[in-house]
Amino acid sequence: MLVRIVSILFPLFAITALGYFVGRRMKPDLSHANKLNMEVFIPALVFAALANKDFRIVEFVPLVVATLVIVIGSGLIGWALARSSRIAPKTFVPPIMFNNCGNLGLPLAVLAFGEPALAPAVVMFMVSNLLHFSFGAWLLDHRIKVWTVWKVPSVLATLAGLAVGIAGIAVWPPLMLAIKMLGDVSIPLMLFALGVRLTDSNISSIGLGFYGAAARPLVGMMLAYAVMLFIDLPPQQEALLLVFGALPPAVLNYIFAERYHQEPQAVASMVLIGNVAAVVFLPIALAIVLP
Repeated sequence: MLVRIVSILFPLFAITALGYFVGRRMKPDLSHANKLNMEVFIPALVFAALANKDFRIVEFVPLVVATLVIVIGSGLIGWALARSSRIAPKTFVPPIMFNNCGNLGLPLAVLAFGEPALAPAVVMFMVSNLLHFSFGAWLLDHRIKVWTVWKVPSVLATLAGLAVGIAGIAVWPPLMLAIKMLGDVSIPLMLFALGVRLTDSNISSIGLGFYGAAARPLVGMMLAYAVMLFIDLPPQQEALLLVFGALPPAVLNYIFAERYHQEPQAVASMVLIGNVAAVVFLPIALAIVLP
């Protein structure tokens, strides 16, 4: 079991570590690559997964509900922890609420459970992503117009993929292959960019960083267990949901905190320490769910 878990996680951490060391040594500017990933490659990945002829949205409704409960529940528990610890909720809640289901979650799902796990992993990613770009942005700045979230490329790709899938439209195979090839660029680029991004993060609040790093996966896994008691899911989706709960804070939390001037260094500490702590929490989650 230990060898299996290491073999699953090694590619993720190896590519992330490579990005970190390249970032420290060469200090590459990945701003354009990250923009391409967010606006081209990830939308292609999402569209290809949702427009697939084998994708049936009705089958994923319970998973959507379960994911919503975990994300919103994590936010509520994060708010309670912040208030009891006298931490600014706007600083603490987003890293607890929104996890790294893109950079780590998507490749981990495929490596651990195979290609069929990509579609449900994309569903969870899009639920979290949609809430992050709408409610998450509004939480930091109430002047944000939530309904403009449809302009986000990955959200547009979700709507287009769902429309094609629900309508039963068969995408021309060579075109779908081209879209899948573009989508395949996104996962290694996300991992590499994560490593580079971590070199820009400074640990200024070590105590808060460790607190958030532990709270995020513990709260997530606890809620995943609770949700599975009330929502009946297929075994693979239950396993994915628990792993989803164990994921560390999303790097996007730091980007948002920096954009809206909400203690970015404190958020960076939670993101950096949280993603390092994933070396501990993800093996625990995999040990629980793997047969």
